[in-house]
Amino acid sequence: MMSSEIGIQQANKAPVAQTPATNWDWRRLGKASAIRVFVVDDEPMFRRGLVATLDSENSFEWVGEASHGAQAVQMAPALQPDVVLIDMAMAGMDGVETMRTLRASLPQARFMLLTAQFDSADVRRAVAAGASCVLLKTASSQELITAVLAVHSGLRMHSPAITDAMAASNPQSELGADLTRREHSLLVLMAMGLTNREIATRLSIAMPTVKFHVTNILNKLCAENRTTAVLVALRNKIVEIDNLEAGSAA
Repeated sequence: MMSSEIGIQQANKAPVAQTPATNWDWRRLGKASAIRVFVVDDEPMFRRGLVATLDSENSFEWVGEASHGAQAVQMAPALQPDVVLIDMAMAGMDGVETMRTLRASLPQARFMLLTAQFDSADVRRAVAAGASCVLLKTASSQELITAVLAVHSGLRMHSPAITDAMAASNPQSELGADLTRREHSLLVLMAMGLTNREIATRLSIAMPTVKFHVTNILNKLCAENRTTAVLVALRNKIVEIDNLEAGSAA
């Protein structure tokens, strides 16, 4: 359940104190603009491994950790993390419910859910609840670091294995079936290569409305970005080549 890379770093690093403010680390002077990260996981060894991996990078500042959802709800708001990593499968309040509760008090934070195994229903539930990323616990340290940087910058992404499995686990008729007519129209324009501003002009809608629809499209197709959404749409025939030719001629 824990990647070998994270495990090795944990084995070679002294235990990290649970409340960073109580033992001042002068390295934090160089982390004034670092991404503030809070970790929630009920497995102590994996949680400490995550903390060790992230805190060893100058781009991140570990601000706290919790061993279960209720504790996270009590601690995290006061620490104002930028990114919160949450174990999907925890006893009591699970990862998705923990995230839903925290989003109310941390509206600017990004949330990443970590899972030991792929379950399409859980992934869809997490994405629908607002997760920016669902990452397998077998991910390497570099994949973890890349994911945190990506979601902090506003991107949505998942472990490649999860993205592939989500597409493969859904019949062509099901994937994309929940797209609204407007979302499908936007998807066609995205496949034609139009930017958000061009789409807004073409459909005579405001830019925030375009961004709202694009976010919904990414969530429904379990895609981390526009390019992936278009590829998934073409591969699963949600958007046909004929649609693109007709759209470009319009």
